Amino acid sequence: MCGMPQQPPVRSTPTRPARPDASMSLLTNVMDHSLDDGYAEAAARKKAAGDGGLPKTLRAKLGLAAGLVLAALVVTVGAAQARVAAPVVAKEREELVDRIDRETAAADQLEETVDKLRDDVSARQREALKSTGDSDQGELVGILAGAVEVHGPGVKLIVNDSKETASGGDGDPRGTSGFSDTGRVRDRDMQRVVNGLWESGAEAISINGQRLTALSAIRAAGDAILVDNKPLVPPYTVLAVGDGERLSTKFQDSADGLYLHALQENFGIRTGISVQDDLRLPAAPSVTVRTAQPNTEKTEKGTS
Repeated sequence: MCGMPQQPPVRSTPTRPARPDASMSLLTNVMDHSLDDGYAEAAARKKAAGDGGLPKTLRAKLGLAAGLVLAALVVTVGAAQARVAAPVVAKEREELVDRIDRETAAADQLEETVDKLRDDVSARQREALKSTGDSDQGELVGILAGAVEVHGPGVKLIVNDSKETASGGDGDPRGTSGFSDTGRVRDRDMQRVVNGLWESGAEAISINGQRLTALSAIRAAGDAILVDNKPLVPPYTVLAVGDGERLSTKFQDSADGLYLHALQENFGIRTGISVQDDLRLPAAPSVTVRTAQPNTEKTEKGTS
């Protein structure tokens, strides 16, 4: 049979439709490969080496469990001990506070007793001196000895450390004492101040309420100043009974007043002096007689 040759059928491959997000290739790549290849390779190597994750062997698992149990046990025991000890500590603190309150009340009562006894002794002294006609002399002796309270005009002198006390010294001669800071008031400074006031006509002096007598001592203990073994803290308030205006002028013109002024100018020691119309100074805590003896000789007026 002959006829017209037939053409083979055309077998063409259909064209694959383009993706809608073809224009966002970078974003598509990021979404399809969220994990970086480098991280994936590292995780694969770690997994192949057997590192990471929980222990694989039974022995390792038991060790991990034992460690966790031990840690839990330590935490539990610590919490239990703290809970048990809390009431004990609170009770001890309460007992200590009660003891402090009791001792403070006892000290206040003893102080009141001392004041009453001092007043009684002073009254008896005055009565005894009246009988001999020497009451004025006895009062003068009591004032000068610091055995009685006094009041009257005078001066108020405040001496304080410099504002830059914590900055320390720089090799100055003042730094040779126990006080490392040249801006601090030292015991020798207060000694010169007190001696200058006595020399200028003060009749009675106190420092921070501590009455000075002929036997008073101003010393240093560490960085503290002691007056009759009682530690005082700055500012130091010095009260001196005397002729106010005259006492102030004479002290400031004296060598000790000029010394105090030099401390203010060179080291920043803060000072201030003012004349007061009425100052009240307490009696000295204790007046100890060491060598004096009562005169028992008979006089025309009687025993003196």
